[in-house]
Amino acid sequence: MSRKAIATKVRNKELIIAPGIYDLISAKMADRMGFDALYVTGYGLVASYLGLPDAGLATYTDMLNRISRFCEMTNTPIMADADTGYGGLLNVAHTVKGYEKAGVAAIQIEDQQFPKKCGHTPNRPVIAKEEMVRKIKVACDARTDEDFLIIARTDARTGLGLQEAIDRAAAYGEAGADVLFVEAPESVEEMQKVCQSLDKPLLANMVTGGKTPVLPGNELKALGYTIAIHPAAGFLSCAAGLDKAYNDLKQHGTVTQNTPMYEFSEFTKMIGFPEVWAFEKRYAED
Repeated sequence: MSRKAIATKVRNKELIIAPGIYDLISAKMADRMGFDALYVTGYGLVASYLGLPDAGLATYTDMLNRISRFCEMTNTPIMADADTGYGGLLNVAHTVKGYEKAGVAAIQIEDQQFPKKCGHTPNRPVIAKEEMVRKIKVACDARTDEDFLIIARTDARTGLGLQEAIDRAAAYGEAGADVLFVEAPESVEEMQKVCQSLDKPLLANMVTGGKTPVLPGNELKALGYTIAIHPAAGFLSCAAGLDKAYNDLKQHGTVTQNTPMYEFSEFTKMIGFPEVWAFEKRYAED
């Protein structure tokens, strides 16, 4: 599916479910599943790449280098976290241009103060609404493709209340954002109020163990959401699998049948060895 196709689905408010990807294994696995879009999670990328918390420690260059490779190695449209835009207005313009050139289908920018933090952790102060409005206007002006979507996220709910978050999201939509993302509503009732208050396509962040109730797609669609991202589904599942496998190995001196394992032959196909073998056969010495 192309950038234009995913933009059309968003504008028509068709439900899009996007799994979180954070490294090339997760990206290639998710790319095979037939999702409409994939979501690059800042939390997972920073954890897998730097082994650090999602607390404003990754740079624009860190993120772009990884995201560019994700785009290169997959066919599914990618929505990507860009934190606060990595600085002021000039930085936002530079970030938008870089993500668009890399092949990203949608960029997410938030209104936290720098250094930002994961949206389901405490102590997340936000910048002035007017400052974020300027960032959104700059982001919209910086893109060259109108189908490259701007997702505006507000983290105001936790510190300033739900109504302030809704008011901010509305202002960001008026500034030109294509998708509005009110982070961390704390009940289904709050989610419903968000959807009833805003008329642009809305994004729900489904984090297992986070502040927001995790709902199935049909219930999110009924509430009024257009996009549901599941950023932690991959890395939490992977961590659980690694914990089980390594404990099994430590206890028994081998990995037993108690640990589910992906087939080595299937993984070999997925990662591209058949293409390597075909290349070697084609250019083998006589």
